Amino acid sequence: MPREHVTIECTEARAEGKPVSRYMTTRDKRKQPERVEKMKYNKHLRRHTLHREIKN
Repeated sequence: MPREHVTIECTEARAEGKPVSRYMTTRDKRKQPERVEKMKYNKHLRRHTLHREIKN
């Protein structure tokens, strides 16, 4: 079974009125059935923030 491509989006940018930061990543649905959450850099906020998987 191939890995699934998912998009993750910053959770803090919209609350602060800044443009959202999005990244593409992959996951294995069998090993990780829940949504992906990663700490990634947001260049608009100039810090690492929590990014969560969004629906494609």
